[in-house]
Amino acid sequence: MDAKKIVVVGSTNMDMVVKTSHIPTHGETVLGGAFFMNPGGKGANQAVAVARLGGNVLFVSKIGNDVFGKQAAQLFAAEGIDTSCILSDATLPSGVALITVDAAGENSIVVAAGANANLLPADIEGVLNEINAAGIILLQLEIPLETVQYTAGYAAAKGIKVILNPAPAAVLPAQLLSHIDIITPNVTEASMIAGIKVSDIGTAKLAAAHIQGLGAGNVIITMGPAGALVLEGAVFTHVPAPKVQPVDTTAAGDVFNGALAVALSEHKNLPDAVRFACEAAAVSVTRLGAQSSIPYRNELTDR
Repeated sequence: MDAKKIVVVGSTNMDMVVKTSHIPTHGETVLGGAFFMNPGGKGANQAVAVARLGGNVLFVSKIGNDVFGKQAAQLFAAEGIDTSCILSDATLPSGVALITVDAAGENSIVVAAGANANLLPADIEGVLNEINAAGIILLQLEIPLETVQYTAGYAAAKGIKVILNPAPAAVLPAQLLSHIDIITPNVTEASMIAGIKVSDIGTAKLAAAHIQGLGAGNVIITMGPAGALVLEGAVFTHVPAPKVQPVDTTAAGDVFNGALAVALSEHKNLPDAVRFACEAAAVSVTRLGAQSSIPYRNELTDR
């Protein structure tokens, strides 16, 4: 097993982004500004973040046999990602995400899963040799939950560190949580998993302790400008975020998770890994787009 090898199992989307003054309410039409397309998907974003920050990454994903899928595969290869386990679906199109970004940099996202919904446990069975060679498995929830559970259970049985970014938000079964070494919900996701509304550091501590009690190993609750709360064993650590002026928060969580995996693969302790991840995420929110916002290692002070 290569402790530095990171396998990301997750989604690939094409993001279609419109900048607006504000995010529309029900029935409202808003005249937007700039429109652009940018490769995205939580799995893909995290794989690109790992690659740009210096990690050794293999990406397991499923794309459509269409222009978006072919473009994505070419871009991943150009980033230095091992694409040997990216599968093509014969019937479903590549996933797409429709994203609205307001003047404050906040976003609203609707995802059509496409081929991502057909990344199944049988597909993972075909890449178990690659997973066996990994030191870290990084998962999210834009692929079927059964696939996430199968992958996490297999990796845990092999003693491979499993990081789960539980996004989009969902209630998670205890069996899955018991296979997770590190879970990284944001405030919304932590509130849903724990059943405790997270609004500050105090409530974040309550939620983190509850999530750990459900079976997860260590808990990191990401809190945007407030940084991140880490629960490692029985010890809480609050890691502040660098102060920046946000332009677009799309993919900030993905950058955080990719950076966290890289830092852990380099044997940083968990609080230091979270500091590294907070800095990478802070840089990303100062830029537009998903993968276009992801920093390179030489752009961080913590190199």
